[in-house]
Amino acid sequence: MSAGTPSGKLHIPISVSRIGIALMAATTAIAGLALCGIAFGRSPGELLAILASGSIGSSFALQGTLLKSVPLLLTGLSVAIAFRAGVWNIGGEGQFLIGALGAFLGARYGLIASLAAAVLAGAIWASIATAMRLWRNAPEVLTTILLNFIAIHLLGYAVNGPLQEASGKYPQSDAVPAGAALPLLGNLELHAGVVIAVLVAIAAWYLLYRTAEGLRLRATGFNRSAAKWAGVNVDAQLIRAMAISGAMAGLAGGIELLGVTHRLFERFAAGYGYAGIAVALLAQLHPLGTIASAFFFGALTTGAGELQRTAGISSMVATLAQAIVILAMIAFMRRSKASS
Repeated sequence: MSAGTPSGKLHIPISVSRIGIALMAATTAIAGLALCGIAFGRSPGELLAILASGSIGSSFALQGTLLKSVPLLLTGLSVAIAFRAGVWNIGGEGQFLIGALGAFLGARYGLIASLAAAVLAGAIWASIATAMRLWRNAPEVLTTILLNFIAIHLLGYAVNGPLQEASGKYPQSDAVPAGAALPLLGNLELHAGVVIAVLVAIAAWYLLYRTAEGLRLRATGFNRSAAKWAGVNVDAQLIRAMAISGAMAGLAGGIELLGVTHRLFERFAAGYGYAGIAVALLAQLHPLGTIASAFFFGALTTGAGELQRTAGISSMVATLAQAIVILAMIAFMRRSKASS
């Protein structure tokens, strides 16, 4: 088997039918939200108009959507890489938090050191689950979820204890040094993390579909026994996939800290780790598809905020949309398999 294509042309292995399934799932989610407007005494058209204006209706709204898309893109990539290797990493939330903690501790040494610390911290945190899998055969679905709770409480301890702001008034840290903050892109209210996230997505696509290592990783996820029979070191692939997955989620936490919040506080992750699962599934676990998927969910999140401000509808409808997408994807893919 070859890691790339013989002609050397761009290879994006995602079929038209799978794109259609993703579009139908996204449309189903939007339709579901529109129908929710009836329950709140609003017409579906009015609700959709508010969603659109709050997410892409102005340059300010569009920039807000792009900022929300960055952590969603990176946590989505984290899930996609792990799932491609057959590793069920549900720990993006904890890896996001630990990455932010690592970035904060490294911020005193500058921006590059801070981002590197975020990547390393996320990779190490994810690797704990891998070690438990290989040592005691503990399922990563369980261990990564448990590690999420440990990370949440660790962050809570940090911002209420050793990392609490100097004044001691609030459960939050001091702001990171100005030299460690991500620079803005020109005159826009967008930080450089937008560019970093897109580059990481392209790098993930290249790794998976243009390198021998990526081929071995995908082979492990497709059929572990066959991959082992073909000479692939399956355990090594699991270790690498989980470390890369955790590194991406950790980077998401670091970018959110250095580009948006500039300080740590309780409930820092805001569900980005779990939302990454919906992002990856809508993208069919394709790194480049994850860019569009993250933008879609970013738009839903910012639009839902506008719904809450304008129409008094809870912003939790964005979470409802994530659930609808996942259920719709399962239904459409089962139907597609049954008809094929």
